[in-house]
Formats: sequence, structure tokens, C-alpha cells
Amino acid sequence: MKEFTFERAATPQAAVAAVAGKAGAKFIGGGTNLLDLAKLEVETPSHIVDVNRLGLDRIEATAEGGLRIGASVRNSDLAADMRVRRDYAVLSRALLSGATGQLRNKATTAGNLLQRTRCYYFYDTSKPCNKREPGSGCSAIGGFNRIHAIVGASDRCIATNPSDMCVALRALDAEVETLTPAGTARTIPIADFHRLPGSSPEVETVLQPGELVTGVTLPKPVVGTHVYRKVRDRASYAFALVSVAAVIQAKAGRIASARLAFGGLAHKPWRVPEAERALVEGGPDAVDAAADAVLLGARGFGSNDFKIPLTRRTLRAVVADVTKA
Repeated sequence: MKEFTFERAATPQAAVAAVAGKAGAKFIGGGTNLLDLAKLEVETPSHIVDVNRLGLDRIEATAEGGLRIGASVRNSDLAADMRVRRDYAVLSRALLSGATGQLRNKATTAGNLLQRTRCYYFYDTSKPCNKREPGSGCSAIGGFNRIHAIVGASDRCIATNPSDMCVALRALDAEVETLTPAGTARTIPIADFHRLPGSSPEVETVLQPGELVTGVTLPKPVVGTHVYRKVRDRASYAFALVSVAAVIQAKAGRIASARLAFGGLAHKPWRVPEAERALVEGGPDAVDAAADAVLLGARGFGSNDFKIPLTRRTLRAVVADVTKA
């Protein structure tokens, strides 16, 4: 690990000023991803700013009837909060499906939003990776790519977003609150927060350099059955091959409303409105039509070809569970 300097910020404004004013500076909350990457020299921060003492560790009701989750709220606390368990169960279930209890006790909401891909080649500094070193190439294309993207990828990068939490937030239409380097607050819909790789896979979000995530806002509770189904190579401590965050309202076997977001498929949580409409419109082939919409343009790269039929089966299992209830 390369040497770096360290400071603790006392206010969000001070944290932003400390990072915006130094090249190579990074925020640190739980550090569950940044420290791993720094040890491997994938990340080489020159200065680290601790943001754990900014008063961003609370979960509060909003005037609109939703919840505001502070950026420093730990994943375990968020998953255990009674309001989240009751009104946003898909989020609680997604959080509990990720990592270990020890990691969830340390990891923060903002860190989960910003965690970087688990692509094998991104972590291996001996291999070319456009995300790590722009212009060097993508080793996953033509390599072992079992966990990689089948939609939304480019010829520069086929990595996937590793977060379970973000998939649930996408189904819930959450919004991300930030403080910009200019000192102004802004709100970013979760749908727009993460970027597809395109020609610049190293740019993973729409955040400006030095912009600080201060919280996440959930809208009023969404009516329906909340499901988070995660398919992975082992029963625990593994990232999703395919996951589905669903909030579906069904009666007498028919679907009245549906929200579907997928993980493990793309560089960002994947939500396709046409798939939701297909489920609501019904018919004997509704699930197949929904899967067709989700997988429009899907392409396997060899080791991950199985993800295409697996996505169909996972969606069918989710819908079957809900409509039987």
C-alpha cells in the first residue's frame, strides 16, 4: 500500500473542501472497499478524508411520507430498522443478502452506492483493464467472464455493478442527495446515478470530483409484495450472478402493478419499464414478454452465456412466488 495522508472532517462542507482541494484525495466511511483496493494498489489515494463524524448516521421520516437515510448509516442498522423492514422490505432483504454480518456492521449507505466492480481483471493489476487504466484493453472480453454483463456493456468494458442495495433502491425509485464542490446541494434520481461503460468505463457515476454523498431518500412506501431473489454460486458471501428486486401487487393470480430491477446483468442496476408493463397487461406469455424486454440486445461473452436463460428462470420464479401468495 502506498503512503497517504489522513484527516477527519468535522462538517460536510469541510470534507468536500478537503477532497476538492487535493489531487488524489478520497473520502472514507466504512472503508470495506477502498482499503481492499488500496492494498492491491488498484486505488492509490494520496489523501484520505474520514467522513464518519458528519452527523450523517440517522434514518429520519420525511415530510412527504418517505425516509431519509444518512450516508453514514451502516448496512446492518438500515436492514434492521423497523420502518425499513415494514415499508421497504425489498431493501432490507437485499442488504441482508450481501456480504457478511461483520462487513454489514461496518459498510455505509454511501459506500454501498459507490462500491466498485468485482471483475477479476479489475483487481489484478498485471492484467489490462480499461476501468483501472483507460485505453489498456478489457481482459474480460475473451477471458473468463462468468460474473460479467450481458446487457448495457460496451467493447471497452463488460463489468457489472456488485451492489445488492442499489438494485433495491432502483426498484423503489430512490434519490441520492449530495453536496457539490461548489457547496450546493443536489438530488440525483438513482436511475441516473450510475453510468453505463460506453467509451469511458472508468467513470462509474455522475458525481463530480470531490462531490460528497450525504444521504438517500426513499419515496412513500410502495404497496405490494416485496421480493429480493439472488442467484449466486454459493449460498452466502457471494455476489449475484442474477438478482431481482421486485415490488408486485397481485390479486387472484393477476398482477395489478410491478416494479422490477435486476442485478448482476449490467454496469448499473437494470430496470426496464416495458418489462413491468408486460406483466401488468397479462396474458399467458406475460413473463416471457417481460423477460424479452429485460434481455433486449443481451449478449453473452462465453463463460456468462448461461445468464440469459438464468434471468428468465429467475424472473419466472419471482412472479410465481408472488402470484401464489
